[in-house]
Formats: sequence, C-alpha cells, structure tokens
Amino acid sequence: MDFAFYWIDLAGVAIFAVSGTLLAFRKKMDGFGVIVLASVTAIGGGTIRDLILGLPVFWTHDQTYFYSILMAACITIIWLRYRSYIPMTTLLVADAVGIAFFAAMGAQKTLMAGFPPFIAVIMGTISACFGGMLRDVLARDVPLVLKGELYATTCIVGAACYTLLVAIDPLLALAVGMTATLTLRLLAIRFRWSLPVFSDSQDNV
Repeated sequence: MDFAFYWIDLAGVAIFAVSGTLLAFRKKMDGFGVIVLASVTAIGGGTIRDLILGLPVFWTHDQTYFYSILMAACITIIWLRYRSYIPMTTLLVADAVGIAFFAAMGAQKTLMAGFPPFIAVIMGTISACFGGMLRDVLARDVPLVLKGELYATTCIVGAACYTLLVAIDPLLALAVGMTATLTLRLLAIRFRWSLPVFSDSQDNV
C-alpha cells in the first residue's frame, strides 16, 4: 500500500512539474527559470505542509522527487520544441491534474502523521494550492487560486472525500478524492463556475 502511495506521489510531483514548465515556456524563461518554476510548483505545497505540521520535509531525504521533476521538465521541454504556442487551457488542465493528486495525497500524509480529519482537509488543500500559488507569483501572474473560478474549493471537496472514505478502503478513497477534485476543477474551467464575490454597493449605482 505504501509503495502504491509513493508512486502516486511521484506522479503528482511530475505532473505539477509539467505545469510549471508550461508556464515558464509561456513566460519565455531560460533553462534555470524552467527548473526553478517546475520545482517550486511540484514541491512547494508539500514543503509548506510539512513545515506547518512539524514533519521532516519529504524531499530532503529522498532525491527521487528531484529526478521526477527533472525528467518531467525535460520531456516537456522536448515536446515544446515542436510547439510554437501553448494554449492557456493546456496549462489549466495540467494544473487541475496536479491539484487532484495533491489534495488527496496531502490529506493522506496528514492522517498518517496522526492529525485529525479536519486538519487533513486543510493540509490537503495547502498541498494542492500553494505550489501553484508560488509558481504564479514568481511568474508575476495573479495566482489561479485568486482568479474567481472554483479552485481551492475543489481541493477541499477532494480532500474531504478522502478523509471520509479512507477507513473503508485507502485506494478507493484516493481514487474518489482525486476524481472529485479533477472533475470539479475541469467543469469549473469549462463552465467558468465561481463562488459569489463581494462587491461595493456603489458598483450598482
């Protein structure tokens, strides 16, 4: 079971690295910028989660995570050599897959560390959202989590699904949590679903 979770975690890191590489390409960054953006996207959220929980930061004792990032970035760079333009939708979909992985995996790691389900949902959301937030800030973009469309909410739903089902079957819980986050996020992208926003009453005058 732990072996399966480990490889799923590596896959999530790789997907987020692809997301960071795609944005670096859109921003016309050099090779160093690509690696920085890919790495921050891939491990930023998990790093913040571990620091908050007082746990050893996961990548400090396992270099495989960096191999996963480098491999994903290199494969993406090779693919991009044959593309003159990357639609924003491609970046959004890659990001959606990434948050689907990390919302559930962040909740799983938090529960495994002995924290209660409520904290697991919060940490799952942080794991999923904060890497992308750091990526967007470094690229001088408004973070996706602040752009209106459902984003963090989809991570909350996915992490909550995992915590509710984990006692029945951990792999089923992981699959349902990931699917819930990914489905909601893709629907939000497609139909521009968003939460209600506060507005100044003078806007209606």
